[in-house]
Amino acid sequence: MNPDTQSVGEKYVQGEWQQDSVPAQKRLVSYSLYTLKFSCDSFFVKISSFSKVNYGSDTCMNSGHWAEYIKGTYSQKLDTLHLKGEFCNADGSYKDEKGCFRSGEYEEYFKVKQKSDSLIQFASTSNVIPINAHLIKRTSCVPKPL
Repeated sequence: MNPDTQSVGEKYVQGEWQQDSVPAQKRLVSYSLYTLKFSCDSFFVKISSFSKVNYGSDTCMNSGHWAEYIKGTYSQKLDTLHLKGEFCNADGSYKDEKGCFRSGEYEEYFKVKQKSDSLIQFASTSNVIPINAHLIKRTSCVPKPL
């Protein structure tokens, strides 16, 4: 049986987190910056990507800057945060697979290190550059019916 309401998730991540820069970003050909929002057991991620090389249609690349969005649920076991969801539009609506960039399912694992109450490092198991995110806005979980 599925629960009637969402679970409370992890208290320490509740809120909005932002990555401002990556190491040596001025020397990189391309990089991404993350904004992560956690609400109870759900997440919403904005990935802002920057590139000095045009890999595709400029209507998608927008002169070397574009954003992708993901929403879904997360769980944590020991120091590993598991995000599972789908690529979506900025408003959270379903993303057409014929649109720009990635669509469909998203799944990622992060090793999490809480550096302080307002700084968390998310080290992806599939990327070498960690996400050092600082707290923008703290929220608390109010479970919603499913």
